Order: sequence, then C-alpha cells, then structure tokens
Amino acid sequence: MANRLGHRHDGSVSEIVSKRSSRNAKLAKIPLGIAGRAAVGFGRKLAGGDKQEINAELNQKAAEQLFAVLGELKGGAMKFGQALSVFEAAVPEEFGEHYREALTKLQSAAPPMPTAAVHRQLDQQLGTGWRQRFREFDDNPTASASIGQVHKAEWSDGRIVAVKVQYPGADEALRADLKTLNRMAGMMGAIIPGADVKPILAEISERTEEELDYRIEGGHQRQFAKAFEGHPRFLVPKVVASAPKVIVTEWLDNATPVAKVISHGMEDPAGTLEQRNSVAALMGEFHFSSPTIAGLLHADPHPGNFMVMPDGRLAVIDYGACAPLPNGFPPILGQMVALAVEERFDELTELMTTNGWVIPGKTVSHQEIQDYLRPFTDPIKTETFHFTRKWMQRVAGKATDLTNQDMMKTARALQLPAEYVMIFRVLGGSIGICAQLDAELPFMKLMQDWVPGYKEYRTAS
Repeated sequence: MANRLGHRHDGSVSEIVSKRSSRNAKLAKIPLGIAGRAAVGFGRKLAGGDKQEINAELNQKAAEQLFAVLGELKGGAMKFGQALSVFEAAVPEEFGEHYREALTKLQSAAPPMPTAAVHRQLDQQLGTGWRQRFREFDDNPTASASIGQVHKAEWSDGRIVAVKVQYPGADEALRADLKTLNRMAGMMGAIIPGADVKPILAEISERTEEELDYRIEGGHQRQFAKAFEGHPRFLVPKVVASAPKVIVTEWLDNATPVAKVISHGMEDPAGTLEQRNSVAALMGEFHFSSPTIAGLLHADPHPGNFMVMPDGRLAVIDYGACAPLPNGFPPILGQMVALAVEERFDELTELMTTNGWVIPGKTVSHQEIQDYLRPFTDPIKTETFHFTRKWMQRVAGKATDLTNQDMMKTARALQLPAEYVMIFRVLGGSIGICAQLDAELPFMKLMQDWVPGYKEYRTAS
C-alpha cells in the first residue's frame, strides 16, 4: 500500500456547496420528465403507434432517468435506491434489464469526494494529528455508499483497516432528499413494480439521525462483533475507532461480494448452485439468529453489505441501521406462522385482531385473511423452498394488483404494528436477495430454530 499521508488539494468547499444546491432541482426534474414523455407517448398511441413498444420505451427512459439521478446524488437518494435494489427480483421481465442493471449499480457506486474534503473530515473527527494514528492511508476510496466512502489504511499497530468517512453536508442532503422523495412517492411507486415505496421511505426517514452518527453504528458493530466472535460461519469486523462522522474497522481481505455471486449465478446458474444456496442459507441464518445471539437485527439487507470469505464464512458490514430486539423476535410472529402453516385461519384472524394487526374499527373474516395471505405462504409450506425471480414477480404482482378488489379491501383493513416494521423490511429484503441468488434454503427450519412461539404454539395447540 502506497504511503499517502500527505495533503492533496483537488477540491473546494464552493464546489461541494454548488453541487449540493442543485440536488432538489435534479430530483424535481424526474416527475416532470416522466410526465412529459407520457404525454408524448399518449400522442403516439393516438396516432396509431404500437402500444407495447411505446410503453417499453417509456419505461426504459423513466428508469434510466430515475436511477441515474439517485446514483449521482448519493445521500437519501442513493440510500433509497439501495433499499429498492433488494426488490430487483420482483421487477417483471417485460420491464427489461434497464431496471435490473440500474438498481444493482446503486448498491455500491457513487462518485468520490475530493481528497481535501476527506482530510478536513479526518482533521475534525480524529484530530489534526490523525496521521500519527495511521502508518499509511490511501487517499483513493475503495468503495462508496449513500452517506460516506471507504478508504484502505494501516493502523498504528499494523492492522489493515477500513476507514469510512462521511460526506461533508451528508446530513443536510439526506434530510432534503428524503423530504423531496416522500413527495414523489406515488409517482415512483407507479414506475417501480414490485416495491412498496412509501413504507421504505418512511423507515429510512425515521432512522436518519441514527445513521448519520457513526458512533451509534460503532456501538452496534461492537455488540455484533462481541456476540459473533469466533463463530464458525460468520465474521463481523471489529471496530478500531469511531467518531460522529468517521468509523475505522478491521479490513476484510479477499472477500467476494454477494453481488458478484448473484451476477455470476445469472451468467452461469449451474456452475454456482452450491455456492448460491450456501450464501442464501448463511444470510437467512444470520438474520434469523442475530436477535437471539446479539440482541439486535441488522436492518440494511442489500448485497453490498455481505461478503463471502475464502474459508466460506459470511462477513457482514455496515451496522448503521439496526433494530434493538433484546429478547429476540416477538413470540407472536412465531405463533402467527404456526397458525398459517396449519391453516387455522380463524385463530390467526383472532390473534391478529387482538394484537393490533387489524385497524381498530375494521373487521376481516378468516376467509379474507386466508385469501389475502395465500400468495405469500409458499415458503412455509415445505421444509425447503426455492426462491426464484418468477416466484417473486408473481407474489409482487398479486400484492400490488389494484384490480383485485377483494385483496385491496382486506389490505385496507390491515396494518403493520410499529415494532414489526423493521422485521418485515429485513425479511422482505432477505427474500429478495434469495430470489436474486435463485437459491433453495431450509426457510422453515430457520423459523423453527430462531423464532420463539412457533414450536411452543404448535405443541400447546
């Protein structure tokens, strides 16, 4: 690693401020551009143009504009894009590869910040003598994310470390982006099939302040690292140092990103079947077991946060978004699954009603609950389940089918209690990645082993 502890002034504050001031203008152009193209497309259809061809062209241009802006702006825009990326498998094939490619790019790609800005952040966060804490520091970032970028360095004790530095003004940009994106939620939901946009934005907005303070992330990661230390299947890098806008963790050598496993699987499904199934099983076990083992749920499930080590262990990074579950998963979750498995929908309906899953004043019958849940229950009907893009597309299509009045009527009577929002976000994201991997895994065994209430409720009943 080259020694890069010297200064290099290749950026200015005015340049950063200028870029930040154009954020809302760029985001605001998205709905205007889509509306304008839709009007032109409508005119072409009236003139006798091929409707399917025109729709495909409009979808492609809409996707290209949306994701190009999300990726360029970092901040809340890119964080939203990363959250959407796990639902890439739900995008119907007729919408083409432009959605898939654009969503996947948002998992780890963003333009780097100037070196001078990196050094200023390190001065402010680690002290002006920060260079003495490193033997070497590479000014060229190795990765970028929604609110920060990562540099490889050597700590004073000889350890190779990853230094995540928050972008200057990331806090203001993140809040501004989320405010603008929330206003555009309805439009974006219409052009991104398979993703429920509003809850994703609501959850990101709610956890904004936590993710902006890397000391909170450092605390989460320390808790995970201690709980999983020496684990034969998982690796959590230890935290070396943390400040509000800088966090230093152990470096992962020769790690293969899960995104690469996914892309290789798409190119050669037969050749990587064993690895894809193994990765999916490890991700499932990590998410299901971590509340019991660590008292926390890693709540940022996109492929950029998971890597496969040469010895087969799954390495997990980025602990900015975590949900505290000190007593593990709520037992009611296991009870609901047990009732759904045995198709005791009358008891399930009563359980949901008395525990806040049905909106007060609304009523639903057990037949309505049974019909509503039918598209989602495939993974709990067998000991193992093969998650595929076709299955994901079918489920997402039924869940968002506005022409199914009965389904919509039931949906309007139901609500997700606040304490389950993050759990279902992680569950949905994990399933999305399993579908991208085209993997088969023992989903029900994970549920039985790690979710309290399932075994007990079935035995007691």
